Amino acid sequence: MKTVFVTVGTTRFDELIFTITSSETLQVLKARGYEHLVLQVGRGSLPSQDDCPHFTLETFRFKNSIAEDMKRADLVISHAGAGSCLEALGAGKPLLVVVNDKLMDNHQLELARQLHADSHLLYCTCSTLTEMLRTMDFSVLQPFLPGEPRNFANFLDKALGVR
Repeated sequence: MKTVFVTVGTTRFDELIFTITSSETLQVLKARGYEHLVLQVGRGSLPSQDDCPHFTLETFRFKNSIAEDMKRADLVISHAGAGSCLEALGAGKPLLVVVNDKLMDNHQLELARQLHADSHLLYCTCSTLTEMLRTMDFSVLQPFLPGEPRNFANFLDKALGVR
């Protein structure tokens, strides 16, 4: 059973959860062969099984580790938090990052843009998520090779314009 794992991290990103469980988005996921949704909703609203007909649905707020959820996933859809991105890329999973364009001073956009420019992930916003799912092609991406923590810190500094 093909699985999509969606994570919003420790915050609230109801717009992403609402969009992923919309009938239009679910139809696109179904057409691409996905049948199982695992949603980590953080402080946000919990959808019910009724919101996702024809899908097996698992929801939770927080866990000590989401590594097993990522490992089981065929597709990871994540907010653009650095930790979530690094964990998904480190697990070698196809990653679609959804940037929360409602955030002020949005460092997440810079991170997503840089990782996309380096061909490690695809990214979009909630308003373009369904279309991105319809047209996405992960074959163009390159694996993210984990390295020294200092290298990742330097990468973040560069992506965020700190140095």
